[in-house]
Amino acid sequence: MSSEIQPADLTKVRTISVAERESKVEVDLLAKPLHKGASFAEFWQSLPTILAAKDLREVVDSVVKARKNGRPVIVLFGAHVIKVGLGPIVIQLAEEGVITSVAVNGATAYHDVELALFGRTSEDVTEGMKAGTFGMAKEPCDFINAAAKKAAEKGIGLGQAIGQALLESNGKFVEFSVLAQCTKMNVPVTVHVAFGTDVNHMHGSFDPAAWGMATHHDFRLLCRLVKDLTGGVVMLWGSAVLLPTVLEKALTVSRNLWGEPKNFVGVTFDFIRHYRAWRNPPEKADALGGKGYYIVGHHELLIPLFAQAVLEQI
Repeated sequence: MSSEIQPADLTKVRTISVAERESKVEVDLLAKPLHKGASFAEFWQSLPTILAAKDLREVVDSVVKARKNGRPVIVLFGAHVIKVGLGPIVIQLAEEGVITSVAVNGATAYHDVELALFGRTSEDVTEGMKAGTFGMAKEPCDFINAAAKKAAEKGIGLGQAIGQALLESNGKFVEFSVLAQCTKMNVPVTVHVAFGTDVNHMHGSFDPAAWGMATHHDFRLLCRLVKDLTGGVVMLWGSAVLLPTVLEKALTVSRNLWGEPKNFVGVTFDFIRHYRAWRNPPEKADALGGKGYYIVGHHELLIPLFAQAVLEQI
């Protein structure tokens, strides 16, 4: 039967002129040659206006426009950002008035504390788990758990309490702490926790009631912060599940109470695509009249590139 089926006769296909066809790539969009000793501005202008490079240009422009118009730029990020050495970049962007508030998960707060107090962090999880010692460092866990108890006693959030505790400590490396420096600058920093996800939850000094009160305070604070996002930018750097879902709920509460925000830009930077990180914030920004972006790249390369581009224009 198959031998009776004749191949298609390609001499009979209909053709069109290339002049009639819409093209996605034109010479004006191509990368421009560089030269030895080129400035960052020249490098930035040399990038092609295609795909991720185009998106990154638009994200930078959106952040610059938002800040020039007095609109917020909220950044949510996971522990990986701290562990690949980007705390100083986050701090600088806050100092320069680019980032207006920060939201992190419990792991981010923990690694931030370790770096501030001891100048080092991160361990071999597999080897530590086999030995039963993973996450069992006493000093940082006692420190962060004590800060949570104070937060509950004072009726403040985890971010503020941990930041204040670090500023009052004798830590030699507090200058590298995002939580401490944001607290010092009065830049709101919130910490969002799911019980059982962080190493300090394994310690006897962990007070779940205190942590619950303090992290719920920070959730309510985030709900109020996102109210003002209209015309602003919210960025997610490297949290696959927890922070995207927290942001979703905060946006819902804000829309329920105030009918805001709308028309904002939502951006995710991560080195692979994640379902929740696409839904929040990029998809929610699109749904609320704004624009969403998902740019894939290693944080240790992408975030400094983004930061320098913003600082050149702000």
